[in-house]
Amino acid sequence: MNIRRVVMDVDMAVKRPSLIDLAQAISQCAGVEAVNITVEEIDVEIVGMDVTIEGERLDYDTLIQAIESVGAVVHSVDQIVAGDRLIERVPRVR
Repeated sequence: MNIRRVVMDVDMAVKRPSLIDLAQAISQCAGVEAVNITVEEIDVEIVGMDVTIEGERLDYDTLIQAIESVGAVVHSVDQIVAGDRLIERVPRVR
């Protein structure tokens, strides 16, 4: 399966790693073309981030290993986009 986008909720300690370290670890994974790390919440000890990764033939397990290798933790996987092209989410009207 050609995974093209993964969006995750990632937590890490305030003191370690830096956002640069995390971005670098993810960027070194095969197929990664772009990484967006957005800090959503900071408390005394934890930084909560939305991490969006785009590319071609992304290996989910390798991405998780890269994130964990710098001391961060994947809290949840919120979106996977796979196939020959990207499809943007269309919100449902209720």
